[in-house]
Amino acid sequence: MTKLSKTPTAASSEKPAFLVRNSPVHGRGVFATRNIKADSMLLEYEGERISDKEALKRHSTDPENPYHTFFFSLESGKMIDGGADGSDARWINHACEPNCEAREEKGRVYIYTLRDIKRGEEFNYDYGLIVEDRQTKALKKAYECRCGAESCRGTMLAPKEKKASKKKKKSKKKDK
Repeated sequence: MTKLSKTPTAASSEKPAFLVRNSPVHGRGVFATRNIKADSMLLEYEGERISDKEALKRHSTDPENPYHTFFFSLESGKMIDGGADGSDARWINHACEPNCEAREEKGRVYIYTLRDIKRGEEFNYDYGLIVEDRQTKALKKAYECRCGAESCRGTMLAPKEKKASKKKKKSKKKDK
């Protein structure tokens, strides 16, 4: 694994690995400023650690875009609010065919490349958002995906898991 840094050290002449700018996908995006190898750690998803209850209070702070947040759920049940003291990782957009992934390691979230990334390419990962509500057309539209991938599922919501069939499959016994 290669670890990258946005800001080069004083002794280094290496340019930063990425920059934040306007994205053709949605709002802001994070773009590679140089070629980056697969399985490189790009940056940490940072922000204020909050509870589920606090996230619910903060959820719809923008009446013009009530579904847009910078929340990242942790295995502990806590959330990272990237909108409060967050890192540049909050600007990484969703894609159904991602080139990066988020990995939780000891309660911290890091963004890693899944494949080699070319200079100028936008970083993205599959948000796989999980909501308790039924996934109606309206809800899917509220979380609309704009990635443009060939296999785009049209929403940033995680696909619903298929329920196991209630019918038990009968095994056929062979006569000897």
